[in-house]
Amino acid sequence: MRLPSVSVALGGERFSVAYSLTAQNQAEARQRAAEIAFEQTVEFPADLTPAGDILDQIVGQVEEIQALSPTSWKVVISYAIEAAGDETTQFMNLIFGNTSIQRGVRVESFDLTPAMASKQGPRFGRSGLRELLNAPSRPLLCTALKPMGYGAGELARLAGDFARGGIDLVKDDHGLANQSFSTFKERVKACAAAVNEANAVTGYASIYMPNVSAPADQILERALLAKELGAGGLLVCPGLVGWDAMRILADDNRLALPIMSHPALIGSFTAAPDGGISHYALYGLMPRLFGADASIFPSWGGRFSFSKEECAAIVAGTEAALGGFKSIFPTPGGGMTMERIPEMQAVYGRDVIFLMGGGLHRRSPDIAANSAYFRDLVETIK
Repeated sequence: MRLPSVSVALGGERFSVAYSLTAQNQAEARQRAAEIAFEQTVEFPADLTPAGDILDQIVGQVEEIQALSPTSWKVVISYAIEAAGDETTQFMNLIFGNTSIQRGVRVESFDLTPAMASKQGPRFGRSGLRELLNAPSRPLLCTALKPMGYGAGELARLAGDFARGGIDLVKDDHGLANQSFSTFKERVKACAAAVNEANAVTGYASIYMPNVSAPADQILERALLAKELGAGGLLVCPGLVGWDAMRILADDNRLALPIMSHPALIGSFTAAPDGGISHYALYGLMPRLFGADASIFPSWGGRFSFSKEECAAIVAGTEAALGGFKSIFPTPGGGMTMERIPEMQAVYGRDVIFLMGGGLHRRSPDIAANSAYFRDLVETIK
């Protein structure tokens, strides 16, 4: 017996999520789609769900079923915007919540309605970051301070050398936190000063981006301290601290700093081709939704397993139409070398941040000269 029906005041505006799922035939695909629609909303047996507004509007509506292969199907389900509650956390819960536990279901993409797309998202985006770094058209350059175990003095020396050579974004490695051998405050103070002093000599506009992926009750405190100490941006690992923690930093006008998203701990979302979240959505759309201005991911040809096609899909996600949200920079890294830059630029184009870590150390012991060579290499590629 169904529960009593109720009237729910909804505006009728809906957004859609595209899933791929495994099924042996269209009937099974349709059944699985219906199960997702209920699971992601009312999480209640269909035969008991109240008729009327809850069944007709609150429950997800299957809008499309399309065969991709004999056992793979594209399914589009729409959801009432009110079900997301105007919260990014509930939005994520709505598109994949419990269904993420099931096998053979993958989020491929999602859209935003005009009302949902009114949030800030990336504060700078591509054009704002280019303006900040005084780099109107060329690819941007990034490196990471390594290795873990260096103290603040050694890391600051490296940071200054990178900046003198013209590296735009000198970020903490994501493994640098608040360890005894390199405390957060000491490291940020020294590295920010080194980068800013280098800029005063070279005329470049390089910025230092410390890792603020701290315990939940310390994230904002560390970010504010970083700005006070002269940092020009922030590195955030949303897989460690939560996606909405990154959004809070992006929205805070006291900070107003560019944010780079790091993929630590979220790699498993794309590991299975028939589950999790697509590269396009996870590294392209989602960082924009939660306020990142650049999204780090492992490029093909490095020490990770992403393909060239998957990397191209990420680039598409960083610039696809997403309401009023700005396009952001794809930031490929993961074992890159300078010899591969021409090949990479042919795929990534000029709206890219090339992230190189160990590769900047291999050319010679002179880190500033290596960095200058890297910058010259990128600037001369047509």
